[in-house]
This record gives sequence, structure tokens and C-alpha cells, in this order.
Amino acid sequence: MAEMEFERRLERLFAEVPELPDAQAFAERVERRLATGWTARRWLIGAAGIAGGVIGASQLIMSNLFQRVESAGDSAKVLEQGLSQLTPHEGWVSGFADGGAVVWVASALAIVAMGFTLTRVIEEL
Repeated sequence: MAEMEFERRLERLFAEVPELPDAQAFAERVERRLATGWTARRWLIGAAGIAGGVIGASQLIMSNLFQRVESAGDSAKVLEQGLSQLTPHEGWVSGFADGGAVVWVASALAIVAMGFTLTRVIEEL
């Protein structure tokens, strides 16, 4: 019985963390360092974003993007003419004729996607 009382007393002693005399000063020093580090990180991230934007804009200008967009418009017209000549043939329709397996697979995938979305929403709550 004496051992049980000793064990309980020992547990109580270790459960109570003693307050150190410089705990408040230590906490303030840590908070100050964190605030200083965060300010520096914000400035570095902003500077990196501006540098990346300038480099990206210069790459777009130097790559003649605007001339490529104009030529892509001509290519789109040719592609549209080619696609208009395509007609469905027996191979395309056979996927739907076999009992609509394609529709069932697409429905199953949609249900799985909704399940993943639902579990994500539940985790966020």
C-alpha cells in the first residue's frame, strides 16, 4: 500500500512542470525571432515572385509568342476543316452497342470521385 501512495505522489510531482524564472523572457525572445523570420521570408518570397514575373515576361517577348498565336489561328482553321470531314464509323459506336459498358464505367468513376470529394469535405470539417 505504501508503494501505491509513493507512486501516486511521484506521478503528481512529474505531472506538475515547474515554472522557470526566465520563462516569460524566453517566450518573448522566441516570438520575436519568429516574427523577424516571417518578415524576412515575406520579403524574400515577394522579391522572388517579382523576379520570376520579370523573367517570364521577358521570355514571352523574346520567344515571338504573339507571332506564334497568329499562325496558330491559321492552323486551327485547317484542323477544323479536317475534323469536319470525319464521320463516325462502326468501331466508335460498338462501345455503346455492347450493353452500354462505357456508360456504366463512367458512372462508377463519377461515384468514386464523389466519394473522394465527400471524404475530403468530412476531413476538413
